[in-house]
Amino acid sequence: MKTLVINCGSSSIKYQMFDIEGDEFNLVAKGLVEKIGLEGSNITHSPVGKETVNFRKDIPDHSEAMKVIENALTHLEHGVVDNINEVQGVGHRVVHGGEAFTDSSLITEDVIKAIKDRYDLAPLHNPPNVIGIEACLKSLGDIPNVAVFDTAVHQTMPPKAYMYAVPLELYKKYGVRKYGFHGTSHGYVAKKAAKQLGKPFNECKIITCHVGNGGSITAFLNGKVIDTSMGMTPLEGIIMGTRCGDMDPAVLLYIMDKLNLDTKQVNDLLNKKSGMLGLCGASDLRDVHSLAADGDQDAKNAIDAFNYRILKYIGAYVAALNGVDAIVFTAGVGENDRLVREEIINGLSYLGIELDEEKNTNNETVISTNSSKVQVFMIPTNEELVIAQETYRIVKPLIKS
Repeated sequence: MKTLVINCGSSSIKYQMFDIEGDEFNLVAKGLVEKIGLEGSNITHSPVGKETVNFRKDIPDHSEAMKVIENALTHLEHGVVDNINEVQGVGHRVVHGGEAFTDSSLITEDVIKAIKDRYDLAPLHNPPNVIGIEACLKSLGDIPNVAVFDTAVHQTMPPKAYMYAVPLELYKKYGVRKYGFHGTSHGYVAKKAAKQLGKPFNECKIITCHVGNGGSITAFLNGKVIDTSMGMTPLEGIIMGTRCGDMDPAVLLYIMDKLNLDTKQVNDLLNKKSGMLGLCGASDLRDVHSLAADGDQDAKNAIDAFNYRILKYIGAYVAALNGVDAIVFTAGVGENDRLVREEIINGLSYLGIELDEEKNTNNETVISTNSSKVQVFMIPTNEELVIAQETYRIVKPLIKS
């Protein structure tokens, strides 16, 4: 079964094509359409086993972008299918499903409406997600489409973890509560960690650290999420590239008053101008490390604060789980920054964790020593694969033999 995975942004579409045979999910092509509706729009298409091609083309909207993707996938030289109708399922990443979705879902008009109803909860993410869905429905005819929600895996959290201490009416009427994000990533690496432990997933205590430009920490108890660091929006939690993470909510009122900012301006400040960028002028941790190596004290302080916040969340979740079997690092920073991993792991020595410095330097899967009482893993995430798996699970029963 050929399955197309779509991750749609406001001006871009990432895509991957899988050829699924039994339990084998074989990637056959991936690509990126950039600057949709902007000057200099282009597509980069990478078929497996063939050279990557890149070409510029005016792409005014997402419907046209889907046609460009279709042409790339069916191209005589660098295509991977003869006809787009060979695709039997399309999976879409959808950031916010709220409480309406505890699992992935076959897309219907009602599902689209439910996603649109949550625009207020994810104004930067859900609208382009819907644009991608509607573009696929328009371009690819009757092929089944599936929505895979970032928030779904976190819906097992108990009220004590997701409720905010604000008037209850705000939750009942407006959905003000913690939802959590990066769910496909957290679920994927947590299950991988359980296999590494040689234990059933539903018998494990696992903390997953999805650390990239955006980041979140999640606690799994017996196969279910019991808490996660991101909140109603992706702004809560650890310090990120441009997001502030946790802070006193009164700070919002204070800076709005001092700088005479409206809600849109303060939202922009906290989401796009804060975090590591706000602390030291660089959002990419590689650049921050370079600044720190050159003696920049602000960069050194930013790295310390970044690591400290992650360490605090891990400590809190060890308490919430009443122990831990494994800690997992994943995503851009988690998979590649040995210094961050080292600093955090060394702060957890009270748990009997011992870092294997050579394995950590080599980015091996197991980076703790054999004698470590808690195992620490570096597991690359694969959100697109999860979306393909979910799409296959839902669409396969609908296909006539």
